[in-house]
Amino acid sequence: MVHHMQNRHSSECGTCEYRSLRMFCNLSPQALLDFDTIGVQMTVPHGAILFQEDDPGDSVVVICQGQVKLSCTSKDGKTLILKIANSGDVLGLSAVISGTRMEVTAEAIIPSQVKNIRRDDFLAFLQRHSQASMHAAQALSEEYKSAFFDARRLALSTSAAGRIAGVLLDWGRAASCGQSEMRFTMALTHEDLASIAGTSRETVTRVLGKLRKDKLIKIRGSSIVIVEPDRLSRLSA
Repeated sequence: MVHHMQNRHSSECGTCEYRSLRMFCNLSPQALLDFDTIGVQMTVPHGAILFQEDDPGDSVVVICQGQVKLSCTSKDGKTLILKIANSGDVLGLSAVISGTRMEVTAEAIIPSQVKNIRRDDFLAFLQRHSQASMHAAQALSEEYKSAFFDARRLALSTSAAGRIAGVLLDWGRAASCGQSEMRFTMALTHEDLASIAGTSRETVTRVLGKLRKDKLIKIRGSSIVIVEPDRLSRLSA
């Protein structure tokens, strides 16, 4: 279910210049042609809710370009941000394959281009193409590993600075797509980053200032460049 939807248009997966960098979308020409025939590609604005926690798992959402915040809410109304999903990620995959409800709420944090595919169409596509099924299994494995490392970082990191450094490294690696420069747009508030890192907004502001002063990162507006990834990695260990 996609709320606040804008600008439906036909799929353009075959001409996507980023396809080779994305695990699920990097399909054979035949599978890609078939993939182009299913789902609806659309542009959604900042703040659009792609699906909500406990919604039926009736479709997957592929992020073609953009960033999406994944969060869950406790019974007392407290919201925890779990992850920032990036271009190439497939959202709702585990719920759609298992036939259960969505575990999280997905909200676009910048204007994003996504592809929404109904569950029946997506499962039929996986049945027709073994390569796509393998890519879906790999995506689920990556989802599991990401959750494991996030939990490990929160539980075992000895400092808030280490947890924040780990989050910044994750975003930098995702945005770099294998390139040497780690540059990304910080679309979240300091309060949001604090939720992910398990600390306070004041601590996030202080740590980012120190990382900048120590020349581990550069901050220009909403753009962050990781200047010293090795030092940042040691801090996050």
